[in-house]
Amino acid sequence: MSSTTIPGALRAAAARYGDAPAYVEDDRTVSFAALHVLVQRVAGHYASLGAEPGFRAVVWAPNSIEWVVAALAVTYAGGTLVPANSRYTAHEVADLVERTDAAIVVVADGFLGRTQIADLHATTSLEGVRVLDIARLLDEASALDDAALAAVVARAEAVSPDDVADILFTSGTTGRPKGAMSAHRQTVGVAQVWGDLGGVGPDDRYLVVNPFFHSFGYKVGIVTGLLTGATLYPLATFDLERTLDLIERERITVLPGAPTIYQSLLAAPGREGRDLSSLRLAVTGAAVVPVVLIERMREAAPSGLGIEQVVTAFGMTEAVVVTMCREGDPADLVATTCGRAVPGMETRIADDGELLVRGPWVMLGYLDDPEATAAAIDAEGWLHTGDVGVLDEAGNLRITDRLKDMYISGGFNVYPAEVEQTLARLDGVADVAVVGIPDERLGEVGAAFVVRSADPAGAALAADAVVAFARERLANFKAPREVVFVEALPRNLSGKVLKTELRKTPR
Repeated sequence: MSSTTIPGALRAAAARYGDAPAYVEDDRTVSFAALHVLVQRVAGHYASLGAEPGFRAVVWAPNSIEWVVAALAVTYAGGTLVPANSRYTAHEVADLVERTDAAIVVVADGFLGRTQIADLHATTSLEGVRVLDIARLLDEASALDDAALAAVVARAEAVSPDDVADILFTSGTTGRPKGAMSAHRQTVGVAQVWGDLGGVGPDDRYLVVNPFFHSFGYKVGIVTGLLTGATLYPLATFDLERTLDLIERERITVLPGAPTIYQSLLAAPGREGRDLSSLRLAVTGAAVVPVVLIERMREAAPSGLGIEQVVTAFGMTEAVVVTMCREGDPADLVATTCGRAVPGMETRIADDGELLVRGPWVMLGYLDDPEATAAAIDAEGWLHTGDVGVLDEAGNLRITDRLKDMYISGGFNVYPAEVEQTLARLDGVADVAVVGIPDERLGEVGAAFVVRSADPAGAALAADAVVAFARERLANFKAPREVVFVEALPRNLSGKVLKTELRKTPR
């Protein structure tokens, strides 16, 4: 079994780390050896449901030990993992199921008080698709007899480093999500690089606030944990008090996350009385990072968090980790750049200022979309990121603008075209444009500029109805927080909306 496949990495971790804790969640601890057994059981369960090698499975759930087992079992059984955002609506997940032709959907029914399974069945036809409740998954996956175990192991051994391990969906300027495909060698390789640069090892206790459905939680969380022997502590949702308790009680050493995580910790009531001295590594970069934040993260308690190694990085779904600062870099460099290219990756700036990246961690391509793949990756293998940046003499990257209109809210990418397409379906909306605007807590939030239609529906349209319509059909972080009604959208001669002008519009 190749060590550059996810099943191979799991088996090697079980052999190397054995009874050491792989995951701790509440009062549960699962060792690396026990994790391997659980994954084999669930992989056998998938096979018993008719999933053939090469099948695709969507996992729609928050961070948990069950998520890890469900996901790793997909690749162990020879399948391809399709993570779905835990905040997605059934409409959004149904689209992923249909586009990937998924055979299995694993769902956390009842998460955030919702009825995911019922909503999914009501939204789309699931003929031929097995929908499994993640809470009952381990109970339904019985122990394997010798023949079933041998069959599962044979599937895992047949997985090739070049097989597609996962399809992570992102969005583009058209607003339609695109599935970035990565091979096993890429998912394992980039996780190893990240772990090496962070010096992650078996003595680390890694609090995973980043969602598992995102490459930051899945690839440099779950997979890095397998490769390094670190113990992972998954959090379903970010809860400030619980996070502080876990850091203090469990002596957490590694805590990556968006800048908002650290800002929340610094502003937490009573933080000065907490012992957070175990923290040694923080990796951020999902948004612009103020220099003062880096300084306070490094500064000793009680005024700061006392984290010895604070670094920023640049990555994207299509390449996961492209650049990263290194231990010892000064605070202003960490705050104002995304560091230098990681081992194996190259960066350069095109004539128009766009950042181009090339290397082994660049995706295979977009699922069933050769045109979009060709537009993203040129004939020389350079991935066109859509970001405008500059490189200093040492190769440190600074992102200065975006060619696309994407903005980042609380660490999550939001693509205005997707939100605009959704709002355009609302009765009373004649025209709409969405932009990101500054927000002290989340970095950026959406503002929707709406032109009402000249009919009764338009006359009656209110801002709260626009927001409610978006929240019903899109994940919460995508829904605009502000709605501004305007007579017309500013456009150039070619008809493109001038979003720079909209950002200047009084609200």
